[in-house]
Amino acid sequence: MADNLVRYQQSGDLHMVTFSCYRRRPYLGTPQAREIFERSLEAMRIKYDFYLNAYVVMPEHVHLLISEPKKATLAKVLQALKISVSMQQKERPFWLHRYHDFNVYSQHKFQQKIKYIHRNPVTRGLVAAPENWAWSSFRHYSMGVQGTVEVESAWVASVRERAGASTPISKCERSGAPDFVLAQDDKS
Repeated sequence: MADNLVRYQQSGDLHMVTFSCYRRRPYLGTPQAREIFERSLEAMRIKYDFYLNAYVVMPEHVHLLISEPKKATLAKVLQALKISVSMQQKERPFWLHRYHDFNVYSQHKFQQKIKYIHRNPVTRGLVAAPENWAWSSFRHYSMGVQGTVEVESAWVASVRERAGASTPISKCERSGAPDFVLAQDDKS
């Protein structure tokens, strides 16, 4: 099954990553479990220094649109995230071992993946509109709301610069942000 698995990492692309709870059980089915996941995600974002462009926490799986981490491989970050969450939960095993990784290499794919991520709770019938699902980055994009997890966007970059960053964040300092993301940010 996984013998032919090829991952394209250290490529400078963003990655849409999907991983699931063991046997797709709804271990993230409560608000408390989803909040534990969000706190762990933010801790890993800080520790391993990556950008999160979009996410959604569903009852039995997660979608992330993230940059390549500066301080570890993507696989190592996902392993640490899964361990962090599972250590705070009683279910064993908590996660499936593998994850699905799709390299996001164009503006079209970037927009497509963000839309897919944000529409996932609606498609599944959990809520009537994306803004009604608290455990995603949709509210950040639609209303500028900063939640538990910092989402990288043009809005966050402008707030960071206004807050007095000694120098503006240059494209080279924003590792993991491909040109098409930076071009979108420059338009704002």
